[in-house]
Amino acid sequence: MRDFGGRTDERIAVLRSMRLFSGCNKEQLRHVRSLTTMMRMPRGTVLIAEDTPGQEFFIVVEGTATASRHGWWLADFGPGSFFGELALLDHGQRTATVVAATEMCVLVISRVEFWSLQGSAPSFAHKLLVELGARLRHTDDLLDEESASAWSLRPLAAIGATGC
Repeated sequence: MRDFGGRTDERIAVLRSMRLFSGCNKEQLRHVRSLTTMMRMPRGTVLIAEDTPGQEFFIVVEGTATASRHGWWLADFGPGSFFGELALLDHGQRTATVVAATEMCVLVISRVEFWSLQGSAPSFAHKLLVELGARLRHTDDLLDEESASAWSLRPLAAIGATGC
């Protein structure tokens, strides 16, 4: 694994290469750098535990992580991916468990820093919303597939006016 912690220019180059920060100017990238902590995570580290309070947001620099809910696989996260934003946005519990599938290098942003970033880098906030929308749409698609296979569903019109 490369060492991104030392040189400011190298860390900024890493941030700039990520889709989440690609619209940020150099000043905004310096601000992002000041808000992030680079951490190495050994394989098997639980980064997020389902049903616990969320205090940080993670961005994958190197390596991969796997998300699961109630023991069922949800997603894999690789370089440039992020997770942990939902509990910061709504102050709710974590909705999934995320475990390092390989050795990882991640950027960690605390709740306070996350909110600071929302205001100081508008392109970050926009890209975060776009990704949340895509994840919601994906979840809707999965629910549609699961519902259709679990029950024999009929269109609402076929149920009748009473819904019975």
